[in-house]
Amino acid sequence: MGQSSQDSLTVKDNRTGKVYTIPIADNSIQATAFKSIKAPFKPDERKENETDKGLRIADKGYLNTAVMRSEITYIDGEAGILRYRGYPIEQLALHSNHLETAYLLLYGALPTRNQYAVFEKEVLHHGAVHSDAEQFFRSFRYDAHPMAILTSAFAYLGSYYAEANPSLQGQTLFTKGSPESLANMDKQIFRLIGKATTLAAMAYRIRQGRDFVTPPTGLSYTGSFLYQMDHLGQENYTPNPILEKALDVLFLLHADHELNASSTTVLQTGSSLVDPYSAIAPENVPAFLEAVKRREKVLSGFGHRIYKTSDPRSFIVRKTADEVFKVTGKDELLETAMALHEAAMKDEYFTSRRLAPNVDFCGLIYRAMGFPLDFFPVLFAVPRVVGWLAHWRQMMLQEGGVKIWRPRQIYVGETKRDFVPVDERVAVEGPKKTPSAIVHSGITKRTMLASFKGKTQAKL
Repeated sequence: MGQSSQDSLTVKDNRTGKVYTIPIADNSIQATAFKSIKAPFKPDERKENETDKGLRIADKGYLNTAVMRSEITYIDGEAGILRYRGYPIEQLALHSNHLETAYLLLYGALPTRNQYAVFEKEVLHHGAVHSDAEQFFRSFRYDAHPMAILTSAFAYLGSYYAEANPSLQGQTLFTKGSPESLANMDKQIFRLIGKATTLAAMAYRIRQGRDFVTPPTGLSYTGSFLYQMDHLGQENYTPNPILEKALDVLFLLHADHELNASSTTVLQTGSSLVDPYSAIAPENVPAFLEAVKRREKVLSGFGHRIYKTSDPRSFIVRKTADEVFKVTGKDELLETAMALHEAAMKDEYFTSRRLAPNVDFCGLIYRAMGFPLDFFPVLFAVPRVVGWLAHWRQMMLQEGGVKIWRPRQIYVGETKRDFVPVDERVAVEGPKKTPSAIVHSGITKRTMLASFKGKTQAKL
């Protein structure tokens, strides 16, 4: 596996006598390096052990597995250290605030006064929700758990913003790194941070049997949150400043905690970049495949993370598709997909790389049956509930109990650095390092040009 060096691990497989050298980088090794450590099957050994395919790393509960390189948060539990982007949490809690720290966590540097003003304005501006949200929240029972309401509300937001849905816009929507992609990403960040308190307050008030409150102007992030939870019509109502500050500090402290269970869930879900079949004309299939080979286009529905030859489910799906098409007929997109399938299966580029059709082909069946594209995920999720519950039940009953899935990370960010007062900071500029400018129009643009009492003036 390469020449020996001081920064390497030498492993001898006593089963075969072979010696392997595994590079060490940032005090870590690649788990996939052990896949080359293979051995012949022992007599009567289970084939499922896959001994001839390399060693597997068993790490129940992610006790010593790093799933990504990160620059965001560093934790030394034994030493009691928590740093955001290199800054000790103690300094941030004393000198910073939640939204400034949010900027730090997102973009890697403490904002200048102007950068913070723009960031705060956009977050607070996006606190308002669609008026239809009231009906959504009132569909819950008065005694529904607020966390159940909140998680449902976050999912509900996705129904409004088609431009933020990779399954509708393409799987590289948020991975391109282009100015347009970054601007789209930043807009969703503003929306989620801004609306988080609004949705939480609405979940709270539904439990209280109270009417909902529109986010006020002129208050801080946590001040607005308290106002939306507690305001009952009093004139010039202002939350207690001590409670407001305390809540801000608590928000700052809980802003991040490395790869804990909830963060890992988000990342694990986000790693699945879904993309529907592209609507291209059948006569353009050869040109499209050539673009795929040049890595200019993405061909979804071929290849699989686990299946390296073909997805065994794809054969059943294809047979089912043929039966469905006989009664439903085909349209242009279906004809295109079929042509794409046939051409790819005959192309050496795809066959040599074992890129066979996967089970995503069933999307064509759903289309033929008349289901709208945006309903496809529902059709995938409903039957999968059985599998989710089966795995959950098995985990709950496993021998030795349940360990929280908590992978490690390889921290490559800043080492310890001291907090810098806002007037002494040097602006950190450049793509991916600052939030993108948001172009406002319509009522928002006119409101920003208007004058009124309580108009937000960002302060740091």
